[in-house]
Amino acid sequence: MARYTGPVCRRCRREGEKLFIKGEKCSKTTCPMNKRAFAPGQHGTSRRKLSEYGQQLREKQKAKRIYGLMESQFRKYFDIASNMKGITGENMLSLLELRLDNAMYRLGYGRSRTEARQIVRHNLVTVNGKKLNIPSYILKVGDVIEIREKSRTLQRFKDVIDVTASRIVPEWLSAEHEHLRGTVVSVPAREQITIPVRETLIVEFYSK
Repeated sequence: MARYTGPVCRRCRREGEKLFIKGEKCSKTTCPMNKRAFAPGQHGTSRRKLSEYGQQLREKQKAKRIYGLMESQFRKYFDIASNMKGITGENMLSLLELRLDNAMYRLGYGRSRTEARQIVRHNLVTVNGKKLNIPSYILKVGDVIEIREKSRTLQRFKDVIDVTASRIVPEWLSAEHEHLRGTVVSVPAREQITIPVRETLIVEFYSK
């Protein structure tokens, strides 16, 4: 299936809550969710009780949309997590959080995960001093993420930091904003992952 290129806000409306796919823009009063908090389409305003399968599907779709992944990519993380020690759902969320593009977003070096992914792809980021342009790279404890030195003075990053200055950096990361640098200090625990997803339903969905 090709990547979705339609109106982004329709995805939030379909899930019935803000997924902050567009970053800080979702906090503004002009966000479509403030005016049309119902599913898109001619039957969007009708209320239907979801089946057990429907609830599981919606949770899976919600998580995919938050992290900006396609089905094959998302399923891969579930397969990896199911072969790890521990709780599969929590393992999967930890892997998703440890993606390089997500870490950039969490540090505040991207207004949205989409922008953070673009910054990585444009060769503006280093990990442990080496240039890395793979958004899906899974970080490890101790990895140091930096904006490349020659790119730190770009107006783009000044604008991004102005917008994200109030964003709380999660405990599993440490940030040095004056150097546009962050370090992975631990594997993210479930209580440190703030996305509104019930991962147990996703595990049930894929376990059928």
